[in-house]
Amino acid sequence: MPDDRIDPGRRSLLRGRLRRAPAPIRPPYASDRRVLDACVRCGACADACPEGIIAAGDGGYPEVDFGNGECTFCGGCAEACPAPVFDLAQETPWFQAARIADTCFARMGIVCQSCRDACPTGAINFTIGWGGPSRPDVDASACTGCGACVSPCPAGAVTVVSAGGQKGTSNVR
Repeated sequence: MPDDRIDPGRRSLLRGRLRRAPAPIRPPYASDRRVLDACVRCGACADACPEGIIAAGDGGYPEVDFGNGECTFCGGCAEACPAPVFDLAQETPWFQAARIADTCFARMGIVCQSCRDACPTGAINFTIGWGGPSRPDVDASACTGCGACVSPCPAGAVTVVSAGGQKGTSNVR
């Protein structure tokens, strides 16, 4: 039986995308490698997600889209999966944290704290600034990467990115 795994790098090249796109966010407890190696692309994880944040991405592999909401780490996606994609024995669901871009309204001098208000773990704090509104900082050690802060941001400045394999204590900006 031929190998029907998709090589994302080759697929991008054939589509004319010469720059490497950031790796998609996979469902919790599922690494990119496990998804590409074991996923049968059945969509059971997306159907089981009560938040509706998992959808078929490039090549039919599951990806998380925080534009629809946040991950509650309920494990429904892992329970529904018929393949050995998920590893519930992992200590944390994933190694990701929120990042706030310079297009953030607060960083441009406009009063806004919608990301902090939406954060269930209190990982986003605002530091008082001189002569202007407070500026946001993300405590990567407290951030679960759930994405609750992404969709409420009116500037679209909040994204969830890889925290480099493990949680650190430095702020992600």
